[in-house]
Amino acid sequence: MKKALKIIGISLLIIVFLLLAIPFAFQSQIKDMVKRFINENLNAQVEFSDVSLSFIRSFPQAHVEVDDLVITNFKPFEGETFATAKNIAFTMSVNELFKSSSDEPIIVNSINIDEALLTLKTDALGNNNYDITKEKENTANNPDANNTSFSFDIEDYTINNSAITYLDAISNTELYLTEFNHSGHGTFSAENSELDTETTSNISMSIDSTKYLNNNSIKLDALIGLDLNNQKYTFKDNKGFINQLPLEFKGYVQLIDEGQDIDITFENTGSSFKDFLAVIPEAYSKNIEDVETTGDFKVNGIIKGKITETTIPTLDIHISSNNASFKYPDLPKRVSNITIDTAIKNETGLADDTYIDIKTLNFKIDDDVFKASAVIRNLTKNMFVNADIDGTLNLGNLTKAYPIDFDKELSGILKAKLNTQFDMNAIETNAYSRIKNNGSASVTDFVFSSEDIVNPIQISKADVTFNPGNVKLNSFDARTGTSDFTATGSIQNLLGFLLSDKKLQGNFDVNSNNFVVSDFMVEDTSASEASNKTTSNSESLKIPDFLDCTINANAKNVVYDNLNLSNVKGTLSIRDQEANLQNMTSNLFDGLLAITGKISTKTDTPVFNLNLGADGFDIAKSFNGLDLLQNLAPIAKALQGKLNTTISLQGTLDNEFSPNLSTMTGNAFAELLTTQIDPKQGSVLSKLEGALSFVDFSKLDLKDLKANLDFANGNVNVKPFNLKYKDIGIQVSGSHRFDKTLDYNAVFNVPAKYLGSEVNRLIGKINDAEVNTITIPVTANITGSYTSPNVKTDLSSGVSNLTKQLIEIEKQKYINKGKDQVKDLIGGLLGSDKTDTVKDSTTTVKTDSTKTKDPIKESVKGLLGNILKGKTKEKDSTKNN
Repeated sequence: MKKALKIIGISLLIIVFLLLAIPFAFQSQIKDMVKRFINENLNAQVEFSDVSLSFIRSFPQAHVEVDDLVITNFKPFEGETFATAKNIAFTMSVNELFKSSSDEPIIVNSINIDEALLTLKTDALGNNNYDITKEKENTANNPDANNTSFSFDIEDYTINNSAITYLDAISNTELYLTEFNHSGHGTFSAENSELDTETTSNISMSIDSTKYLNNNSIKLDALIGLDLNNQKYTFKDNKGFINQLPLEFKGYVQLIDEGQDIDITFENTGSSFKDFLAVIPEAYSKNIEDVETTGDFKVNGIIKGKITETTIPTLDIHISSNNASFKYPDLPKRVSNITIDTAIKNETGLADDTYIDIKTLNFKIDDDVFKASAVIRNLTKNMFVNADIDGTLNLGNLTKAYPIDFDKELSGILKAKLNTQFDMNAIETNAYSRIKNNGSASVTDFVFSSEDIVNPIQISKADVTFNPGNVKLNSFDARTGTSDFTATGSIQNLLGFLLSDKKLQGNFDVNSNNFVVSDFMVEDTSASEASNKTTSNSESLKIPDFLDCTINANAKNVVYDNLNLSNVKGTLSIRDQEANLQNMTSNLFDGLLAITGKISTKTDTPVFNLNLGADGFDIAKSFNGLDLLQNLAPIAKALQGKLNTTISLQGTLDNEFSPNLSTMTGNAFAELLTTQIDPKQGSVLSKLEGALSFVDFSKLDLKDLKANLDFANGNVNVKPFNLKYKDIGIQVSGSHRFDKTLDYNAVFNVPAKYLGSEVNRLIGKINDAEVNTITIPVTANITGSYTSPNVKTDLSSGVSNLTKQLIEIEKQKYINKGKDQVKDLIGGLLGSDKTDTVKDSTTTVKTDSTKTKDPIKESVKGLLGNILKGKTKEKDSTKNN
């Protein structure tokens, strides 16, 4: 006995050893087998990390696993991933591993797939990415063509924790199955057999951008009869769930040459209104287990017909409920008097003829009764809606009766009685002639919040009348932030704004007592969301991109940045995140301001291009209130009086929607009216006054002073302009930067009389009228900064040069005076015998030659005469030679 047990034990050990060792011997054969199957059957690129074999896991069958499978399409979907799977496991008889011929099929008994991702696509040309199986040779020419490397005789299969995506570009259909788990038990090889399946998943589906299912949970337990010869699959005993709504269905699906033939009927097994709440995704309906309901709810339908390239099955689906109600246990309000009568139909088999007929949709919350009906046609293409709404709704009661989560709490009373008819294409293309609205609506005490605005808009009252093509805004009284405004006007595409991503178009007359610009700007968080940003996390302001309107504004007070503008009037056009200002006028700084231009927030950094005109600005107030003017003319701080100016400027705006001075470019023209100067208010003037003592800067004549300047990159260039102090002409030119650094030249044409006692003594000695008009240019070079200026002048060298000039003038005057005296003397000596004329500075005296001659003069005359005669003779003799 012991010997027998020992032999049995040794035999078992050998068997176990062989079961563990043999798979290693067949490892390469298994890989070759998988590769052979792929190459012979698939027209795609297939990769996997490993293939393994085990005789233990599924004993007595062999267990084959393929890890990290990736299937990538060839053209026309080249490079796109068709399928991935973390693991695929097959079980088969051990005998299948020893088949030596590639023509012998390998029979697989079970398949298990884990974490698969499958994407099924049909492009606009009708190409399918799942057509990856190779075409077989014609069986008539090759009897063995049906032989393949694998044959399935499956008893069990499972798909675990997987996802399936179906995208059809032709029908614009999208279907997503997530958290997909499916298992089946049966035999495919039998001609008539049964397949018992269990399926759970979340499903989302949309057709032509209309979402019909949104992450709804589904569960299906189906016993399916298989008629493989006729490719007919019959639902024998089936029960499914959409969210928590139970459905029973029966019928069949048969594959035919044109597509599929379907004949299915279904109905809900319960009749409680709670079944209706179960259709709504749990994320919205929450836990309905303890919800109190009354009334019934019925769903039944027939889907019958063929799915081909041109047809769909006919539909006859009914949803009804009578006098129902529900109340959530943790909410205070009950929704009652609920009546639903809705049908989904298609009577022709053409997809375009599918329609939804909502004959009745009524409900009541407290004393507010809301009634609606609608017909929705042409669902798959250009959807057409014909709806009637009549009722009153307290918006605040919605969250008190139903567990809706809003970012902001709703409030307000909505009253509406209207009919609307439109198609979606008309809304998208603004074809107003096909949008027909008739009726009226009003809202009171409504609060509107959106990510596109900074502050909630509190609408105390709004009345609109719906007309074909537009909506007339009869009254609109609202507040947001610290702003208030009333409006009237018209809206061209209210439905487009509410039902799609169209812009809000209209023309409005707006009046306001207080209007703060920043209250209407949206915060831009894109910069803070960028992972590689270099800017700060601060948010900038944006003009809402949903606005496309023209506003005729009249506001008593407007706050922009740190400015308070009064009596603002003008036209504001807003489109594509740009605000265009036209003929905008306002009272500011005791004067009148006019603005034209635009502001744009389309780019990451907002930009502006404006023309400003100021008439009669108070200089002190305007230069204290506007950084722009302070930077363009910092010296104006010392001025008092009135200013006229025009400024053309472009640049960017910072996060607070204020001009970024370092980016501004433009030009300006300024005219000063009735100004006075306080040099103590300006460091530059104080320094100049110290350097040029003969100028009292408080008495500068600035009346009608005109100056031109241009600026760019933070630098202001001032073109030469003239001003005057008494009889001293002054010309100023140069530049400064927005950081207050200075580089100016002021040229003073100074009369000599202002240049000190030495100069004045010399002028007195010369005693010449022309000398009194002499001026010299004195240049003052101003550098440094406005708060700490440096002033250098050439006054000393100018006075020195002038002194030398005056001394030279005096010298020449004495020389000329001596010459005149000698000349007078000689003239007297050389006078005529008959009449000599002697000139002095005051009189002319005539002498008669007949009078007695002075002997001295005569002797001198004779001497000079002999000398002159001698000179004449010398000249003559030289000439003769």
